[in-house]
Amino acid sequence: MPERHALIVRGGWDGHEPVQTTEFFIPFLREHGFTVRVEESPAIYADEAYMDTVDLVVQVNTMNTIEPEQLAGLVRAVRNGTGMAGWHGGIADSYRNSADYLHMIGGQFAHHAGIEPSLRKGEQSDNYIPYTVHITELGKQHPITQGIEDFDLVTEQYWVLSDEYNDVLATTTQDVRPWDPWNRPVTAPAIWTRQWGAGRIFVSAPGHKLEIVQDPNVRTIIERGILWAARGES
Repeated sequence: MPERHALIVRGGWDGHEPVQTTEFFIPFLREHGFTVRVEESPAIYADEAYMDTVDLVVQVNTMNTIEPEQLAGLVRAVRNGTGMAGWHGGIADSYRNSADYLHMIGGQFAHHAGIEPSLRKGEQSDNYIPYTVHITELGKQHPITQGIEDFDLVTEQYWVLSDEYNDVLATTTQDVRPWDPWNRPVTAPAIWTRQWGAGRIFVSAPGHKLEIVQDPNVRTIIERGILWAARGES
């Protein structure tokens, strides 16, 4: 297969370890024939000539902003066949200022449930709770999640606002605890894909930090997902 080009765009909130998590997957990309370019902001998306050469965008850029011309360049590239992949807030909570970005990605972080309030210390771990990732019937047949059984994590559980255009490969269900304001369990996508023009999009809600993407199930799903999303994959 001819050499393909992957662009990693990372940054935003350091608590999601954008450098550490993306560095973890760079050897995998190179092993699968990609040249890898790393950028620390979405400014590169506005470079139309370069974006025309990109087969895969891996984005881990949380709670940041994007300029209109940058977003237009990204959307144009995806619609023309560039794949896009990412995990956690790096893709599902990237640019809250852009409805067009949310429309393309198909899911937006809204909440992560916390532990019992009296136990909270004002740290990230206040939001680490045990939950199960359930593989859907579609997921059992999809190349990204085929052969993976339901699995458990202790990390942030994303409540995701989404729409029915997503192909949902796995879900999580937010339970109701005595201190929560909702009054029935809520199921949200955990792993999904989305076709946008000629481009493929892959999103994994699990992936809060390096230790989570190193979980064997999460790692396998992300590795398969970034390959699936890339231009030229069957």
